[in-house]
Formats: sequence, structure tokens, C-alpha cells
Amino acid sequence: MRMEALQRMKDALDYIEDHLLESPAIDEIARQAYMSPFHFQRMFHMLIGMTLAEYMRRRKLTLAAQELASTSAKVVDVAMKHGYESPEAFAKAFRKIHGISPSVARSSGVPLKAFPRISFQLSLKGEKEMDYRMEEKAGFTVIGEELHTTCKEGENLREIPKFWGRANEDGLVSKLAELEDAGELVGLCLDMKPGSEEFTYMIGRQLQEHSAASRELLRSPGFSEREVGAYSWAVFTATGPMPGAIQTLFSRIFQEWFPATGYEHAGGPEIEVYPPGNPYADDYRSEVWIPVVKK
Repeated sequence: MRMEALQRMKDALDYIEDHLLESPAIDEIARQAYMSPFHFQRMFHMLIGMTLAEYMRRRKLTLAAQELASTSAKVVDVAMKHGYESPEAFAKAFRKIHGISPSVARSSGVPLKAFPRISFQLSLKGEKEMDYRMEEKAGFTVIGEELHTTCKEGENLREIPKFWGRANEDGLVSKLAELEDAGELVGLCLDMKPGSEEFTYMIGRQLQEHSAASRELLRSPGFSEREVGAYSWAVFTATGPMPGAIQTLFSRIFQEWFPATGYEHAGGPEIEVYPPGNPYADDYRSEVWIPVVKK
């Protein structure tokens, strides 16, 4: 199963490269891998380390630089060919990758950056077992504060730990801890949509019922509540200090567990569960809940 799943990802990468200048639709790309658009993009990000949109953007700008350096094509024509609506938008994106303008790229001896085509080495990993359990859970409500972030260039990996630091310093965690009849502290990845690099991360607690304390908290600046639907959840345990243990576990789930099973991401929120204890201790145990469906 693992080799078959990675071969399908390779087929999708080949399709992207063959149709790059056509800006292929995510539905068609995902079809090459026999995956839903949501699951494909989540898998792509975790396997490659960047979003599908960012990968395609960098590949196009690599090809654009090669064309400018080796031909006499007009900048406006190269911009349109590679999917940019105006020379200005093209120049902005080009400068961000290459550090120079498209016109300067024509000059002899100017250094350019090349982002190579990615390919999979179909090798077996996962020599370490991954324990998990399946849970059926009805919909529930979470109360807390939200951070709007992006996975572009790994910004979320920097911003979310900072968010937790602020939550401990400014009293968010202690305010949530005062709620009675509420579940454990959680981090939720919300509003994840195919094709979007943006999402919302929430620090909160599950409400068992709306108490006077929770209603009062919702009137405080920055607090909100979110509804999480009913899903089948694959639940994994991380052991070790935060944030490294949880980030490593997420990587293993997508790089090892999904390719080895017949499950696919259901498209709902992803949940991190943080029980009481020292989150920086070597023996600290936390959990990751992933909504899944059987393919």
C-alpha cells in the first residue's frame, strides 16, 4: 500500500510538470493520485514541505527565468505565458524568488535561482511502529482565541509556537483553565481549504455546556467559539517536549501512516490535545486527532 500510494503521488507530480503552463486544476491533479483534492494537498504539503501552490509558483518562475535568459521573448509575453495577468505582478513575484527584476535577468552573468523539479525516491521507511486508535465523536463546541496564519514558507511553524507563548504569558491559558466542565486544552487547525495556504489556528477547550463563566469569557476581547462536526478520528500519541514532538508526529502521520493505510483525510479540523503537565518534559504525552474516511 505504501509503495502504491507514493507511486500515485509521483504520477501526480509528473502530471503537474507536463501541464505546468496550463495551471492544472487541483481536482485533476488529485485525480492522478486517486485522492480527494483536500487529502492530496495536505499530503503534498507534509511530504514536500511546501504547499502545492508554492511549488507550482516556484517551478513557473524557474522556467520563466530560463526563458528570459536564453531568448529574446518580451517580458510581458513571458509573464502571460506563465499565468500572470500583468507585468507588474510578474515582476513582483520574480523579484521575490530571484532577487532581481525580469529585465535584469537578461543580462549576461546575472545569477538566477533554479528550483528543481521534485521527484520521489520510492524507498521504504516506517521501521518504527505507529500506534493509533479510532474514535467516533459527535460534534462539539470549542471556546478560545484564534490566530490567522499561513503555511507559505513555513510561517505557521514559527507563528503557532509564538502564539502559545503569548497565550501562556497574557493569561489566555489560565482563563481557559478556570472553566469548569470543559475538556482538555487543545490546539485546532481550522478553515483548511484546498488551494488555500491560509488557515486558522485556535487555542481553546471543548465546552461540555455553556456556563455563566464561558458566556462571560465569550464577551472578552479576542474570544470566540467554533463548532466541530462529527467525524471518525484517527488518534495518535506524541511523547516528548513541545513543539518538536507534535511536529514530528504530524510528519510521520502523513509520510508513513496515511500511505500505509486505506484512510484519507476527511477535510475537517485537525486537533492537538494537551493534557495537564510540563509540555517541555521528555516524557510529556500529547495527542493528535485527524478526521478520516475509509477510501
